[in-house]
Amino acid sequence: MNIIEVAENLYLIDLPLNIEGFRKFISSWIVKNGEKALVIDVGPRSAIPKLIEALNFLKVREVEFVLLTHIHLDHAGGIAEFLAQHPEAKVVVHESGKKHLINPERLWKASLETLGSLAEAYGKPNGIESSSIHEDEVEFAGRKVEIIKTPGHAPHHQSYVYGDFLFAGEAFGVHMPLQSDYYLRPATPPKFEYEIAVDSIERLISLGSKKLCFGHFGFKRDSLEIADRALKQLKLWVSTIYDIMCRKDIRDEKEISKLARRELMEKDSKFSNYKLLDDDIKKREDFFINNTLKGIQQYVAEKYCL
Repeated sequence: MNIIEVAENLYLIDLPLNIEGFRKFISSWIVKNGEKALVIDVGPRSAIPKLIEALNFLKVREVEFVLLTHIHLDHAGGIAEFLAQHPEAKVVVHESGKKHLINPERLWKASLETLGSLAEAYGKPNGIESSSIHEDEVEFAGRKVEIIKTPGHAPHHQSYVYGDFLFAGEAFGVHMPLQSDYYLRPATPPKFEYEIAVDSIERLISLGSKKLCFGHFGFKRDSLEIADRALKQLKLWVSTIYDIMCRKDIRDEKEISKLARRELMEKDSKFSNYKLLDDDIKKREDFFINNTLKGIQQYVAEKYCL
């Protein structure tokens, strides 16, 4: 069982899947107060048994709230199965995501188009009752949860502040802790909007330094360090692809991605830590890096190079 105690009553749950490289990637966070808990993201349907096992191991009897950072399958796809085990839990989600939790058919179709067989491995999501969705303020153990709209990664993305902890989902991208450093890359799938992503990060910067809990993957003690890095990284990735597409007039998607990856491996020190990843995790990252580059390419094409 992959349970990491990050702080007193705060646990990072690694939810590995039976897919090559899918470890230290998908996760859930559990905040405990006695036998009660607050859960941030539940992962895909295929990972729910591991999450329930972790809750049982931690002797959680009641889940008061599930806070979803967004409705993508790897964060929320298992919510119906989770509620079958914890029907008392109330679900907090961005208003634009509610209808997709109740009827996930469009979400599933879009996921199949984007992810293909990976969506199948995550598992087809089932719908939940509207009565399970919580629309008021959220308070746990006498402390309010602050909800921050951060639609950079997806229109239905939001982050949560609980005490000194910031649960940022994918607002800062994808992080992987290494022995003496870390790997970081943007998470910008289509349809990506640079200005919205920057605004989301700046909104989190305005909170001041928080202890940062990533959706993918891990924990950092200073959110501002990562936020600054993420802003610079986004600017670098967009400008690099802009130069390739608009100044060099290269329009073939595969060629753009090839050139961009080569250049970014030289210029982006945290992305270049890709070379330190295990081979199976590299394979996983290759898929998502291509999707990230595709999102930026589409943005640049529509904004500057049509």
